[in-house]
Amino acid sequence: MENSFKSSLQHHFLIAMPALSDSFFHHAVVYICEHDTQGAMGLIVNKPTQVMLPELLSHLDIENTTSTITKIPVLFGGPVQKGQGMVIHNSPEEWKTTLALSDSLFLTTSIDILEKIGSENGPEKSLITLGYSGWDAGQLEQEIAENHWLTVPADERLIFDTPADKLWQEAAKLLGVDINLMPDSIGHA
Repeated sequence: MENSFKSSLQHHFLIAMPALSDSFFHHAVVYICEHDTQGAMGLIVNKPTQVMLPELLSHLDIENTTSTITKIPVLFGGPVQKGQGMVIHNSPEEWKTTLALSDSLFLTTSIDILEKIGSENGPEKSLITLGYSGWDAGQLEQEIAENHWLTVPADERLIFDTPADKLWQEAAKLLGVDINLMPDSIGHA
């Protein structure tokens, strides 16, 4: 990432405004993994799919017999490459393809981490998504200017410890906002 890019939203949440009715992003909270002059990439962290982790692992022929994974849903990370698995986690261990997102958050796209999730050799906390959200250069900035998104520095406790159906409201509270009281349409003066 370029050092001259001063307004990076990496390690921030995008919180969808109530008026954003796009089917992918309605009431979404997106964790921004990368943001620079070339564009942005993030993961929706509050949209569970119908797929549970054991089903995904079975589909990938991965043996993981840890009983703690049975109730873990796979999340819809976004409309780009919906078959691509991504894992946000808090383990600095070296996996095959891992990107540091902050001092304590990492993104791994290699399958080796899935074999260890839920075990003592895996990350303590993790979130698994399929797909991601992407923006071309200037596109995200334009959407923010058009009042599609609120932005706030990310809080990893919200990522890992807040139920998906509460995350939209809780992320907005980081800004001191009750998002349920915001109008469904935003005008420009």
